[in-house]
Amino acid sequence: MKCSTMHFKTLREVPAEAEIPSHILLLRAGMIRKLVSGVYGFMPLGWRSIRKIEDIVRQEMDASGGQEIHMSAIQPAELWQESGRWSAYGPELWRLKDRNDRDFCLGPTHEEIFTDIVRNDISSYRQLPMNLYQIQTKYRDEARPRFGLMRSREFIMKDAYSFDRDEAGLDESYRIMYEAYGRIFTRCGLTFRPVEADSGAIGGSNSHEFTALSEVGESEIAYCEKCSMAATTERAECVDAKAMDDAELPMEEVHTPGTSTIEAVADYLGLDKSQTMKALLFVKYDEQGQEDGYVAAFVRGDRELNMTKLVNALDIPEHAIAFADEESMGAATGCVGGFTGPVGLHDCTIVVDSELPGQKNLCAGACKVDHHIKNVNYGRDYTGDIVTDIKVLGEGDPCPVCGAPVKYARGIEVGQVFKLGTKYSESMGAYYKDENMESYPIVMGCYGIGVSRTLAAVVEQHHDDNGIIWPMSVAPYHVIITLMKPDDEVQSGVAEKIYDALLDAGVEVMLDDRKERPGVKFKDADLLGIPLRITVGRGAADGMVEYKLRRDAERTDMTVEEAIAEAIRIVNEERNG
Repeated sequence: MKCSTMHFKTLREVPAEAEIPSHILLLRAGMIRKLVSGVYGFMPLGWRSIRKIEDIVRQEMDASGGQEIHMSAIQPAELWQESGRWSAYGPELWRLKDRNDRDFCLGPTHEEIFTDIVRNDISSYRQLPMNLYQIQTKYRDEARPRFGLMRSREFIMKDAYSFDRDEAGLDESYRIMYEAYGRIFTRCGLTFRPVEADSGAIGGSNSHEFTALSEVGESEIAYCEKCSMAATTERAECVDAKAMDDAELPMEEVHTPGTSTIEAVADYLGLDKSQTMKALLFVKYDEQGQEDGYVAAFVRGDRELNMTKLVNALDIPEHAIAFADEESMGAATGCVGGFTGPVGLHDCTIVVDSELPGQKNLCAGACKVDHHIKNVNYGRDYTGDIVTDIKVLGEGDPCPVCGAPVKYARGIEVGQVFKLGTKYSESMGAYYKDENMESYPIVMGCYGIGVSRTLAAVVEQHHDDNGIIWPMSVAPYHVIITLMKPDDEVQSGVAEKIYDALLDAGVEVMLDDRKERPGVKFKDADLLGIPLRITVGRGAADGMVEYKLRRDAERTDMTVEEAIAEAIRIVNEERNG
């Protein structure tokens, strides 16, 4: 397409709202347009790249046995109430009412809708397995949307759902989708890592997150170079410190003025932080948002609490817990902010990290201002209502598989696969009959890809100081022809010749025939990130042009015929990822 007739507008200045490269560059390149916080529209060039990603997804999903459908983003509350998620999903669920006061939501995901389809359409084992998917706009009312397409309130997602007769069938469907995801993200040009992940509000027994490695990513990954262990820090299991066989010493209350932090009390008493116990205080809420009791969670003083593990241990939704008001909780339970320990605590759920029962003679708060208790031991002095792993696997901690030091990386979640099992089929009555006419719940899997987030992840991994560097497979156009002097008949004729030849060869090409200064055109070409640039300038009279790949610094002079042939070759070689 010729730039003189295209709708695009680039920005020279960095938008004030933008913080990370993908957000900055997509706005500056005029590929996305902000409507309100967390809601973006796609302009022509950005939409072309979105469609390229969608095409890759469709090709791999179809090749893997998926069948595409398209369901409404508006979902009736009754289906979510059947599954139990109407209240459990939390405030991110975008609720609305119609004129008849009937409750609906804007779908953040479609488990209920697809389960409803299958329970009405499938009755026999002969109709299984099945995989249905869609590519559609989703909605989550994020409290703090940020980073452009990375955490937005409206986004494009591919969600697929597999339906099998048993767990063995689910395992096979899961494997097929897992492998398809690897091909999809490879073709999109991403460097990624599949890691074990928490199922969150989706639910199910097992999940893997596909994470595009990036320092600006919100996902934190713990991985081991000595074995295959890799998991989000939310999911990563921890190895408890070796249990001690020290003799249990008598408890001793000590005056510790002004020591309301672990660091302060450890310094004051000359202890290592691992010899102390840390308390974190929470309030729970019921489905109506009313307070529903208190929680005191305890981990070793040198550890960090893993909130996801705590929520899972309590078997409550993530939104149903918050840090407690210490004064109110103290009146009910005897805790004291900064000086809380498990001894004497009452009327609350006590959650103890699995490491603590094996540790001896720890220092804990005395539930008394400016006082701690030394030599606190599990079993003798306190017990927990729940004892389980609730700590974060820290960088350098031993790998839970092989014991080697764990390393950390950051990444962007671009996809996730879940083994749902019978969570939705049982609650919503999706059953099939086997060969003996016995009824069984359909076994389900769920598989999501953030299409618009994948676009942002590609830009995060492929850019430099001058702009985007698109992989050929998802670039809005393959080639940009930069015409230096549109009014020069020779240059214009050469540019048109290249343009027509590339179009005839199936190459997607932009012809920058705008009446702009050469510097503006070069800057725009770099900002837009089109993979290949052919510059038509003074050498056109001699049949010569300049050929340059966006990812390389080198420029090469070629004949017009050589440039056309080389462009066709490299586009055909790289366009399919």
